[in-house]
Amino acid sequence: MSYKVLIREGRAKRSVFGTPHGDIQTPVFMNVGTNAAIKGALASEDLERVGCQVQLSNTYHLHLRPGDEIVRELGGLHSFMSWERPILTDSGGFQVFSLAHMRKITEEGVRFASHIDGRRIFIGPEESMQVQSNLASTIAMAFDECIPVPAERSYVEASVARTTRWLVRCAAKLEQLSSDERTLNRRQFLFGINQGGIYDDIRIDHAKAISELDLPGYAVGGLAVGETHEQMYHVLEQVVPHLPADKPVYLMGVGTPENILEAVERGVDFFDCVLPARNGRHAHVYTGQGKLNLQNARFERDSLPIDENCGCPACARYSRAYIRHLFKAREMLAMRLCVLHNLHFYNNMMREIRDALDSGTFAQYKQSRLDSFKGQ
Repeated sequence: MSYKVLIREGRAKRSVFGTPHGDIQTPVFMNVGTNAAIKGALASEDLERVGCQVQLSNTYHLHLRPGDEIVRELGGLHSFMSWERPILTDSGGFQVFSLAHMRKITEEGVRFASHIDGRRIFIGPEESMQVQSNLASTIAMAFDECIPVPAERSYVEASVARTTRWLVRCAAKLEQLSSDERTLNRRQFLFGINQGGIYDDIRIDHAKAISELDLPGYAVGGLAVGETHEQMYHVLEQVVPHLPADKPVYLMGVGTPENILEAVERGVDFFDCVLPARNGRHAHVYTGQGKLNLQNARFERDSLPIDENCGCPACARYSRAYIRHLFKAREMLAMRLCVLHNLHFYNNMMREIRDALDSGTFAQYKQSRLDSFKGQ
């Protein structure tokens, strides 16, 4: 593992993260392929065309279907998906949050009722690491509890302490797996996750505690789960300075283009979010002037591309009117074109952010972008 900060502009940083599956230029947006595929009928070659550097898949979902053992038998996720670039796998910990009505948390781990067939399953730190090792991702996330906002201080304190103990167990299990010749990816990286709700002191203490483990990278979790954007930015301002300066920082599950610009300014390297794909599947597309809803009647005769300044495959060939027609006719191509465009928009924005940092003009770029989004 190598991580080199090339340029700093305030707390914002332009870096390169070296992995066995290729270098990652940061800041970077990871495209979310929960089930080893982007929802919206995009293939791996599509992601390459729109500049995707890292793809994210979910441990919990792939454990249930098709089964991590099957993926392992087929050579791991890279072979299974026909994707040679880096892959990050979430730990399954977010399901502790999203499936709250179907789970029970103990010191050992979490018992779930499967959302597919209701069968009982168990995931703890060791199980999560084993599943992620079977998937053979580039980066494995530590098993944690994503705490809702708001939450009582006493609950947050107990949860964070348990998450720290789980992290130690994750590190020990991954070290064991890395020494096993049967392991597909013996150079898998473990990222720890900072939690603590919106309590500054708990967040800071936890950042200091997990930093002592000297992991390849660190994430800030438990945000975009109910707090305001201002609270999110405040947490980042408090936490990021207490994470290792020589390691990448990942803000989990965030966010909008505005969120990303603000978080880059506060020192974040990695991002992921379902928004661009989810919005694209519902005809909501991003442009340099804000979002458009292509279902609106005003686009019925609009011969322009989604964004005149976009170089994505959808904009190079198809009009707003045609894509609107596809949605009205319930053609799958409508979703595919809009998701393709949105992921291109996000990946291209990240490239522009890196270029702005390279030239020392990020502050100006950020402000011009935010100004262009206003009123949309």
